[in-house]
Amino acid sequence: MIPSSRNDTTLGAKRIITRPATGEASADVSLFDSPDFVARLMRVAQLWHYVLIARSLGFFAFAFFPGPSPFLASPLHWAPMAAGLLCDLALTVIGQVARGRRVAALPDPRLTVPLCLGLLAAGSLLTSASTFAEIAAPDRAGWFDAVLAIQAGSILVAASAAAIARPAFFAFAGASALGGALGAASWPFAIAGLVFLGLLIVMMREDIRHQRRATRAARLTVSEQQRALGLVRDFERAGRGWFWETDRHGQLVYISPTVAAKLGRPLGDLLGRPFTDIIRRRLGNDESEERTLGFSLSSRTPFKELTVQAAVPGEERWWSISGNPISNELGNFQGFRGSGTDLTEMKRSEREINQLARYDTLTGLANRRHIADLLERALRNHVGQPQPCALLLMDLDRFKAVNDTLGHPVGDQLLQQVAGRLTQIVGDRGQVGRLGGDEFQIVLPQMVQPEKLAGIANAIILSLAKPFAIEGEQVRIGSSIGIAVSEGRGISASSLVRNADLALYAAKDAGRGVYRFYADAMHDQASERKAIEDSLREALARDELALFYQPIVDVKSERISGFEALIRWRRDTGNVVSPSKFIPIAEDSNLIVPIGEWIIRTACDTIARLGPDYRVAVNVSPRQFANEKLPATVMSALSASGIRPEQLELEITEGIFLDESPENLEMFQRLKRTGVRLALDDFGTGYSALGYLKKAPFDKIKIDQSFVLGAADKSSMNAAIIASIVSLADALGMETTAEGVETHDDLALIRGLGCSHVQGYIYGKPMDVDEVLALLDAGGGQVVAQGFKSVRETRLRTFRTIRVHSGGHDYDAIVRNVSSRGALVEGLWNVPEGTPLTLEFGPDLTIEAEARWSDANRVGVRFAEAVETARLIGQPRPASDGSGRIERAA
Repeated sequence: MIPSSRNDTTLGAKRIITRPATGEASADVSLFDSPDFVARLMRVAQLWHYVLIARSLGFFAFAFFPGPSPFLASPLHWAPMAAGLLCDLALTVIGQVARGRRVAALPDPRLTVPLCLGLLAAGSLLTSASTFAEIAAPDRAGWFDAVLAIQAGSILVAASAAAIARPAFFAFAGASALGGALGAASWPFAIAGLVFLGLLIVMMREDIRHQRRATRAARLTVSEQQRALGLVRDFERAGRGWFWETDRHGQLVYISPTVAAKLGRPLGDLLGRPFTDIIRRRLGNDESEERTLGFSLSSRTPFKELTVQAAVPGEERWWSISGNPISNELGNFQGFRGSGTDLTEMKRSEREINQLARYDTLTGLANRRHIADLLERALRNHVGQPQPCALLLMDLDRFKAVNDTLGHPVGDQLLQQVAGRLTQIVGDRGQVGRLGGDEFQIVLPQMVQPEKLAGIANAIILSLAKPFAIEGEQVRIGSSIGIAVSEGRGISASSLVRNADLALYAAKDAGRGVYRFYADAMHDQASERKAIEDSLREALARDELALFYQPIVDVKSERISGFEALIRWRRDTGNVVSPSKFIPIAEDSNLIVPIGEWIIRTACDTIARLGPDYRVAVNVSPRQFANEKLPATVMSALSASGIRPEQLELEITEGIFLDESPENLEMFQRLKRTGVRLALDDFGTGYSALGYLKKAPFDKIKIDQSFVLGAADKSSMNAAIIASIVSLADALGMETTAEGVETHDDLALIRGLGCSHVQGYIYGKPMDVDEVLALLDAGGGQVVAQGFKSVRETRLRTFRTIRVHSGGHDYDAIVRNVSSRGALVEGLWNVPEGTPLTLEFGPDLTIEAEARWSDANRVGVRFAEAVETARLIGQPRPASDGSGRIERAA
């Protein structure tokens, strides 16, 4: 029960309602609307069967006792009294129907109440019929007095039921006593009075019982109301909700004090004001809830859980309100009553959830889902027509190295700073989103001009190339960008993303730190990659893959100690696919795992054919190394081939150990327990962290060929690097293998620096198993270095005459091959090595040189300093020379 602040008083036939806020009175409720009067009238109707019995007995006594009366002779005499009895009967029926029910349960309360009053009055008047009775039966005057007493008694009974019972009872008792004293002349009157006094006593007893039941019910109701009021107040204080009530004009007659406190207004200022005053009106499409509320209040229809914004000054607060119209017992509309709850925290939670669902938590940029939605909207206008749009797909260069060396917290801060720079560059021209990791996507609606897109991409690349200051460290990265454009031709979002991805792939292939626009040729390349991948899946089953083996030679003894297994793919069409093309595809598609397992098994079978004196090295890719089944695969291959574990050598790239994760170190130890040898491949090419050499002791370090090629050149620093690696390996008890040795000069340097093994073309190219067996049979494992003495530059093949000055003599000679550092000269016989020569190519170009070797009339010379080849070719020949010609080498 919700307490009401409305004060009701009854004045006569009108009920006055006083409104506390304004103090004005409104006499707009009729007598028939009074619940108290209606209840008493229904009480009369319910007790009227006693009066009906008394009147019926009086009528029949007057008409038939002590015999039939002349009163019955004419309908004009007895019909009024009979009609009155019928009115009493109808009133009694209505009362019995209404017993135990509410008045509103009757067909039409507004007709029922006047009908009951009319029947009460008509019954009392018609049953009296005093004039007709006295005229029709003058000999029954005593009985007439009795009937008269009955009518008077029935009126008093009605008064006792409709008004105050006890005064009416005593008044009737006094009148009956007086009638009894006078009853000597009219004993029927006295008898009738006594009979009716008994009926009144019975009615009085029932009325008293009714009053007691009503009192108990009222007390119970009051108790329930108090309990409900206490629960409501506790509910309001707990902040779980609040209540409100309005009158029929929509003005507040009650509202929870907690709401007034939140609104910052006294409770008295809110009462009497329209309920809509506490709702903040919003502009635009957000007015729908307010319009629904106003319509429900004006149309008197219930509403449920309408979301509105409260008129709280300086604060955004949301409510959910529900309400139902209230009516009195007669069905008249009295106002609205309802409840409300505070949705502010839920709204904030929804906003946070929406933020999480649409934006990246680390950078605040649009996430993958949101940026995809923005791209869809950028490609289509509000009516679905295609629109021009550009998409930039960006990937950070060297970001993984930052994570691996400086840690993920630094990487997170780096991503946040990258997001800030991107947002600043793009501005309001587009939307920046983060797809995850170090991948970003930029949507640029209505922009397709290549020069503008190139400007934005170049600005991004230059900005991200500048150092980032994080925790006192300077971090440098780069970026590669792929650009795809839709010129409003209806391209789908997925196709545009695919095109940008292909362009990004091309940018990475171009050396990173650049941008590339999508071209149809990129799609062709992607199709080729897909075709290679599909064919590679069938290559094992079709026996298209094969292993070739390159010798690894002991430097001191020049004896083959083992081989490195290198994979080759010859398709059934006869085409040979380069490993540099299909190995990356195998890595990306995870086909490297089954292919790597096949390589290990095949290499073990080859070792069994080579014998116990040779080893075979096999490369292990990062994906293979991460496969927990790798040790089991190795053990199975060793067992099946019957070789010793140390005859198999697994070459692992140092990039696997950059993060020194426990998983990587555990895998290393598991492989070590199998008994195989482990070699560290491509040492020095990555971000080497030497600490892992202590945690993962390898058997061998392989020096990458990038340090070996040209190491004999005195201007190169590679010799010092190789010397450092060899010293480190010797200190850790590891062997060293120099890869890519091709010239005698490099071999001599490697031997002098103490490297234990050599691998390269100088001792042999990769060969199949049959060629390997033939090589071993021919030399017993002994090999001889073959190849050029030193690395030669690309040379121009020419044919022209020059003049050579040496030892005070001049000679005519012919130059055949020319490079920036030397040449091949014909026409000079048996020139000792080291002989200084002066070569005259023209009047303005003379070059000092030195003889490096001599064979009959051919001399190889080295220039004292590098010379531009174009100058040598472009100079006119000496005057005494014959004609010449120049040919470029193929």
